[in-house]
Amino acid sequence: MLTNNIIISLAHLGLFQGFFLFIYLFTLKKGNKTLNVYLSLILLGLTIRIGKSILGYYTPLEAWQKNIGISGSLIVGPFLWFYGIILFQKSATLPKKYYLHLLPFLLFALMLAYVPSNGDSETFWNYGLVVLHLAIYLIISWQLLIKNNSKTNLKGSIWYKNILIGVTLIWIYYLSNFLNLKRHYIWGPIFYSFLIYAFTYLFLKRKNFNLERYENSNLDTKNSAALFKKIKHVFEKEHLFLEPTVSLNTLSEKLSKNSKEISQSINENAQQNFREFVNNYRIEKAKTQLLDIEHKHKKMATVAYDSGFGTVTAFNVAFKKKTGLTPSAYQKQNSLD
Repeated sequence: MLTNNIIISLAHLGLFQGFFLFIYLFTLKKGNKTLNVYLSLILLGLTIRIGKSILGYYTPLEAWQKNIGISGSLIVGPFLWFYGIILFQKSATLPKKYYLHLLPFLLFALMLAYVPSNGDSETFWNYGLVVLHLAIYLIISWQLLIKNNSKTNLKGSIWYKNILIGVTLIWIYYLSNFLNLKRHYIWGPIFYSFLIYAFTYLFLKRKNFNLERYENSNLDTKNSAALFKKIKHVFEKEHLFLEPTVSLNTLSEKLSKNSKEISQSINENAQQNFREFVNNYRIEKAKTQLLDIEHKHKKMATVAYDSGFGTVTAFNVAFKKKTGLTPSAYQKQNSLD
């Protein structure tokens, strides 16, 4: 009994989290509004489908109530595909003809009270068509990813692939459930809950959502990597990081590239923002000085300035964030070694 209560509680938590993310993304003003709305509708479709499973687990449902849940799957497929098109083609909107793909959902919604849901063979095939519908959109969405994988930034590909993997796994579960007549039915919502919280974690980290900052960029993966090599060369050979006032504009003028492309290249290839990237070089320089016998008696302020930091405070904060130790503690610990 206790185990069942825990399972139901976990399923409900995932359901509420999914609905919360739907509301948040649907009303989010930052980034690409179209992408936010499409992603929110994918989550809504999954949440409706999972909600039906949870309610049906311990409460008898009318046929039309079951069909509302099933209709959620008819939302997911088209918007999953739409999301990929906007993401990869960097369009603002889709031509109106694309929305004809929502007709199966609209027709199903209009016929909720008439679609059989009694567990007979007719129900079996009606629901089978819904499962097939999502399978078709998963296939074309995977094809879209494969086709555009080398034409977009790395974060965009990884992010879309993660979404596709999550939806595909949920589809596989419901396909097996469909074929095996509701065996272990509640584990679908549990699995969904874990996926939702994994998605939430990535969202809070914001690493994947940063791709929306570069939605209009023409810098593809190959050129981004090439530009990053030039950036590293300037830092490692010319020690540009030693200039306390170095900025994106400084690098932009030096490489004759716009600052947005430089920022994008660093974000995608180093998984860091510009300030983190610069400080990483400065901290490595400081480490060398702290462990060098010739610099052993240098004041920390001198080490900070010689490493490119403008203030001792900035040096201490950045150093501890990177190493977990203050500069003095780092020097003492490694000197003892």
